[in-house]
Amino acid sequence: KDVGLCSSSTATAEKEPDGLILIGKEDDIKRSGRATAKVDGREVVVFYHNGKFHALDSRCYHEGGPLPLGEIEDIDGRACIVCPWHKFKITLETGEGLYEGVNPLEPSPTPVWQSKGVKQRIHQVTVVNGKVYVNPPDLSVSFDSDYFADKYGNNVDAPMGK
Repeated sequence: KDVGLCSSSTATAEKEPDGLILIGKEDDIKRSGRATAKVDGREVVVFYHNGKFHALDSRCYHEGGPLPLGEIEDIDGRACIVCPWHKFKITLETGEGLYEGVNPLEPSPTPVWQSKGVKQRIHQVTVVNGKVYVNPPDLSVSFDSDYFADKYGNNVDAPMGK
């Protein structure tokens, strides 16, 4: 069970000489499926799903919901984290927000999954010698999730529930 890896009291990750930030041991994250860590003042969640590591800001771009507590679903061929607060769907690969919509001009409108664009900041993951690292965020580009990353970033005791 990943009680220590997914708690709201996350440890600050260590920055390596090459700039990468150590999140944890590869085997531990594979076993639990997820881990959280402070990365340059923001909480990041790393997921291990279908043989790949993915890292995102831990707070949902919509209203700051706790993504480490969400479920991963396959939506239209893409792995997505579903925010536990309002069920917003975010692709693990790109950080896109997805929604199901219809074209009302079609004779029989059928819902299809569509992108809202990239809403959630993702972080590049590197695995070296059994350890998982993320790159520090490039803050020259902004994303909707930055607001909640900043809001909750300095408060490690921020509530994960609603």
